[in-house]
Amino acid sequence: MKKFIAAAGFAFAVMGNSVAATADTTKIAFTLDWKFEGPSAAYFAAADNGHFEAAGLEVETAAGRGSLDAIPKVATGAFPIGFADINSLIKFLDQNPGAPVTAVMMVYDKPPFAVIGRASRGVSAPGDLAGKVLGAPPPDGAWAQFPAFASANGIDMASVTVEPVGFPTREPMLAEGNVDAITGFSFSSFLNLVRLGVPEDDIKVILMADHGLELYGNAIIANTNYAKANPEKVTAFLGAVVAGWKDVIADPAMGAAAVAKRNPAIDTALEQRRLQIAIDGNVLTDYTMENGIGGIDADRFAAGLKQLAETYEFKNAPDASLYFTDAYLPAAADRMLK
Repeated sequence: MKKFIAAAGFAFAVMGNSVAATADTTKIAFTLDWKFEGPSAAYFAAADNGHFEAAGLEVETAAGRGSLDAIPKVATGAFPIGFADINSLIKFLDQNPGAPVTAVMMVYDKPPFAVIGRASRGVSAPGDLAGKVLGAPPPDGAWAQFPAFASANGIDMASVTVEPVGFPTREPMLAEGNVDAITGFSFSSFLNLVRLGVPEDDIKVILMADHGLELYGNAIIANTNYAKANPEKVTAFLGAVVAGWKDVIADPAMGAAAVAKRNPAIDTALEQRRLQIAIDGNVLTDYTMENGIGGIDADRFAAGLKQLAETYEFKNAPDASLYFTDAYLPAAADRMLK
């Protein structure tokens, strides 16, 4: 804990440089959880279509290396706002009591955590994982939820051989048959395998949310010290992000093109498809269609916390108020996506 506090003291000085106000515009550094791909289109659309500018913000978006990388960046203040898996955030706050970070807007109402198998390797359903080799990157948000998924489906963790893999080698290892299944985000791993030439009918995406998990997914997170000092800026940021999501839902091709501007190496058509999968499977859910993007259902969140506690030993009593606040959300009517 002393090491974290020391790092925080240094990073708050960094935050003073990365969040600078001018007469008309506030500069904000925003960190994603992953590299620039289709699902990040909304944030670039918010910039390209003038939503951040209209909110008085100049946003610099940085790529990430997984949710476990994004969370401490925001907690220390190096980035005042980020995008990360809320379940990883819950564990981080349990291990670092008092760390100044919380979720302020739910984005993936239905999380994309998945186990991706191949029918030709004998993995099409949760029960098929026994006796198989599972490739899992240690910082991966889906891997972090695998114990809860295993518990919900009666899978003995000891029956699965887990091989730590890197993010760049995860899908290639499955494509080459070096592992039988991998953990990953549904929209990313599926299309990465397609790009590698794996037949689509051989790819079996086992979405954890369809197999017993009550968990939420990725959310916008904020440094609480920054948010308390600049509540109107956080709300303005979230409003611009909502507008960005509306834009890419209406025009996914535009969204993919916005990503391609930042990452010319991508296959734009593939990223448009990835974006559409995320929209349909993770963002536009029954709940968000009725209530708008950004909020959570308290009862479902409580159930998710109980589920996490089945496989994670909390050091402190879970407290939902530490992990999510709706205090900075725009009005519900302004968060409706369609």
